[in-house]
Amino acid sequence: MGKEIQAAPATTRTGLLIILSSPSGAGKSTLARRLMAWDPSLSFSVSATTRTPRPGEVDGKDYRFLTEGAFKTLVAEDAMLEHAHVFGNFYGSPLAPVAEAIEAGRDVLFDIDWQGAQQIRNSALGHHTLSIFLLPPSIPELRRRLESRAQDGADVIAKRMQKSWDEISHWDGYDYVLINDDLDATEQRLKTVISAERERRVQQPGLRAHVRRLQTEFEEGQ
Repeated sequence: MGKEIQAAPATTRTGLLIILSSPSGAGKSTLARRLMAWDPSLSFSVSATTRTPRPGEVDGKDYRFLTEGAFKTLVAEDAMLEHAHVFGNFYGSPLAPVAEAIEAGRDVLFDIDWQGAQQIRNSALGHHTLSIFLLPPSIPELRRRLESRAQDGADVIAKRMQKSWDEISHWDGYDYVLINDDLDATEQRLKTVISAERERRVQQPGLRAHVRRLQTEFEEGQ
């Protein structure tokens, strides 16, 4: 009798850095929550910041609160995937926890703007990045969504609209662009994109060894 051929184990997967960007009011926060409910293994990237914690915020959960000196040290050591200076404070995504998650096959979700997305794509982990931009169906609908929140005055909404257009102008720097004209339909398309990207060859480091095993099994079976 020939040598018994053992079934090869399933290949393991490397995690994805999933970047979700959009102008304010395009549904990004809602869709991010739905993705987390769809796949509880998804983890949200906890940003670091030099701003003072607000009442109720927990270090390590809402943000990683750092001194300005500690933050700048991480930047100097290339230990930040991306960072920015906003309204007098620094914000950024620490590299170490993301790299650990990716190596362990866990996807990490980022809610960042186009500048942060660009920095991550140019980082050491850029080849594991999946970037998705959400567009509103129209500018009047975007304004309506911002106004329906009833939280801001006309001057603030005008500033938000200008910032939204600045974000929209960078739509072509993303891997996928989805028009969020129907929340449920957009959610399904997001899931389809993520599911497909998880199967990319670069995301499956064990494939080469698996094919070598197949070759050995083929040759032994001749």
